[in-house]
Parts: sequence; structure tokens; C-alpha cells
Amino acid sequence: MQVGIDDLAIYVPKLYIDYKDFAEARGIDPRKLEYGIGVKKMALVDTNQDPACMAANACLKLMQKNHLHPQEIGRIYVATESGIDESKAMNSFVIGMLEQVYGESSFEHVGGIECKFACVSGSYALYDNTNWIRADENNGKAAIVIVSDIAKYDIGSTGEYTQGAGSVAMLIKDNPRLLAFDQKVTSTIIKNEYDFYRPCGKETPVVNGNYSNLLYLIQVRKAFDSYKEKAIRTKLIRLDDGESITDHIDLFSVHLPYRRMGEKALAYLLRHEWRYLPRWNQVIKEVGLEEPVPKDPRGTIESILADTEFMRADEKFRRAFMQTSFYNEVFEKKMASSLEASTIIGNLYTASMYMGFRSLLEFEHKKGTDLENKRVGFGSYGSGSSAMVFTGVMQPEYKEIVAGMDLEKEIGTRKKISINEYERLRREGKFDTSFLPAGHNEFVLIKLKAGFREYDCPS
Repeated sequence: MQVGIDDLAIYVPKLYIDYKDFAEARGIDPRKLEYGIGVKKMALVDTNQDPACMAANACLKLMQKNHLHPQEIGRIYVATESGIDESKAMNSFVIGMLEQVYGESSFEHVGGIECKFACVSGSYALYDNTNWIRADENNGKAAIVIVSDIAKYDIGSTGEYTQGAGSVAMLIKDNPRLLAFDQKVTSTIIKNEYDFYRPCGKETPVVNGNYSNLLYLIQVRKAFDSYKEKAIRTKLIRLDDGESITDHIDLFSVHLPYRRMGEKALAYLLRHEWRYLPRWNQVIKEVGLEEPVPKDPRGTIESILADTEFMRADEKFRRAFMQTSFYNEVFEKKMASSLEASTIIGNLYTASMYMGFRSLLEFEHKKGTDLENKRVGFGSYGSGSSAMVFTGVMQPEYKEIVAGMDLEKEIGTRKKISINEYERLRREGKFDTSFLPAGHNEFVLIKLKAGFREYDCPS
């Protein structure tokens, strides 16, 4: 049975801060944000918005776009690391909002949970619901998986310029029009780590940036190794002499805390995959440097990071490698389009990879690329830490979905706010009716008292 993503819809809040204003206020060279991080606009929620109403807005768009009736849906999962209640699951808030439109109890038959494992939880939610349908437990119904998050860091911290907000809702069903997941090759890696975490009661995370970045690369690589073993064993992919598994993956979408991290992830993976192939000699020749080796190749992440001589040399080699024709051919052909949305939205945590997939579809289509039967590789990572690697194949009907995609139009009219307005939003930290905008035909938070939340969809 073919199961996968039939369609998707996005929601991005209407406020944003411009990278130039942000850089000036923080004394940062704007080029560091534009080129070093890869961000121009960071989406921000207003005080009448939270991850639940963003999730409901994306879900409602998906249902209306596909003329879906509640009886056609059997599950709604919400993956997030921006939980709003320690007990009440976010999907119950979403169902409550949807029933304002579709009628009381219209979704009472729908199962689902809120999923949490940092940025990888959306991938686990997809995997669970895909297998629910494959097992024929769905009684002919589809599932909706929503990834919704607000990436927020302490003011003045190094993570502050990797903020963002938004949600993606995906319709999961059999015989999908968009992408069908490859079977029996999905691979996961998990380890107890403290690279990035947010203790209960704390609104912003504790981050070990360099450690987390390196752990992301290592964990995704390990999951990719497991995927490769399964893909070869099941004969999904057959490798000829001198070939890499990356040669058989046509497009990549990976976790994107910021645009540049996606570029680095691809470089790390290609180095790992090509290192023992004949082409590596040509790569080294073009790089003009020998690839450095740490003093203790089997050491811990801490020991590698402490090996400052290696880290400097490796950074120099990485930069040179990313300038080679070998890297750039793969990057431009297989990944570049997936990074466009990140530039104008920012970090979306669980939603970042899926917004990247949405971006890939639109911008490859605009380039005139024929995506039919192309294999898409997904590299998902969540701190704490776990990685998941899986693939899917673009279906013949994909064009009827992709042809209407327009990121700017779907985001809608946005309002640039000043750094002072941004800081006021952050300082308030509570619901404030003075921030309520005019109705936009979307769900907003209208009451918050002692944890009780009430939503409305003003017309």
C-alpha cells in the first residue's frame, strides 16, 4: 500500500522583524545574519496567538482547500516543543477550534495526541500515522499531522537571531497525490543528551550551540547509515561501483534551525559518504587541502570540540569543500530550493523541515523541474537527542498540488515591527487586548486566565 503526504497547508503569523533592524539593535554586522545565518525576516506571534491557534489555522486551510468533511479524518496529531499545557494535549485545543467551524462534536471520533521530542517529533508523528494506515486500522479515514512551533530565545542571547514561528498541516492517506513514503527503510537514532532543552516552567531553552550543531550532524549521519543499510538490504536502492547512496536521492529536506545549518548538514553528509569513493581524490584536488583528522577520531563530542587545532582546520576544509564544483552541483540541484522559505520566516522547530519540503516543491516547480518519481530524502533532528532519516517518492499527480503554491500569497500581508515593538511583545509575556488586530478570518486567542484558554475565529 502506498501511503504518504496527499497535500499540505501552512500558516505563518503576520508580524516580522527585519534582519537589518535586528542587527543594528544588537550591534551585529547585517551580513552575518544575511549570509552567515541566512535570515532576512523572522516571523513573530502577536500576544493573541499561540502554537495551538497557528496549528488550527493551518489545519483549517488544509481541510477547506481539499473540501474535507470531519468524518473523512480519523486522527489529528500535533507535534510541538512549544506546549501550552502540561496535561491537556494541543490537538484537543485544535479540535475545539475546528468545531467552531464544523459544528459541536463533529470531531469527537478523531483520535490523536500531542507529540514531543524537540524538532524531530513531527517525523515520529508522520511515521506513526503512516503505519496506522498501512495496518488498515484507519477504516478508510485519513490522518492530519500538524507541526506548530514558536522558536523563542532570551533577548541578547546568541540564539535570538534564529527565531521564528509557524505551522504546517499535512494530510496523510493512502494513494497520496504528492509523496509516497518508502517502506521498511525509516531509521532512527536516539541518545540521552543535554545539547538543547527547556525545563518545565521556563519559556526559553538552555542551549549549548556548538555541541548541539555537531550532535545534529553526527546523529543524522548515524541514522543515514542505518537507512543506507536498510535501503540496500531491501533492494530499494542498488549501488554500482563508485556510487554513493546520495546519488540515488534526488532532493534533500533537512532540519533547518537556520538556512546555513542546512548547507552545513549537506556538506557533512557528502564528506561522510564520498570519503572512500574514487571521486574523493578529485574532490581533494579541487579543495587544495587534505581533510583533517581529530587527535582522537573515536573520541567524544566534547573531546572533538576541545581539539581546537582540529576544529579550526576542519572549518577551513569545510568552507573550501563547499566552494567546490562537486558540492555546489549537489547543493543547487538537490537542496537549494528547500532553504528559500527559511530565509523569510526563520526557525520553526518541528515545522522547519516540513516548511523546507514545502519550499522545495514550490521553487523546484518554478525552475521547471519535473519532480515525478524523484526520491526525496528527509534528515530530521531533535535535540535531547534523536534523528530520523526516511525517503519518499514524488507521485504523478503532484503537479495539481504544486502548481498553485505561492509562498508569499499563502503567508499573506505582513507587518514589519520595530525593535522596540518586538521587545515590548517579549516583555509583556501575557495576553493583552491592546495588541488585537482587526479580524483576519483566522483563529486567535481571546481569553487567557489561570491557564484557561478561549479562542475565536472573527469574521
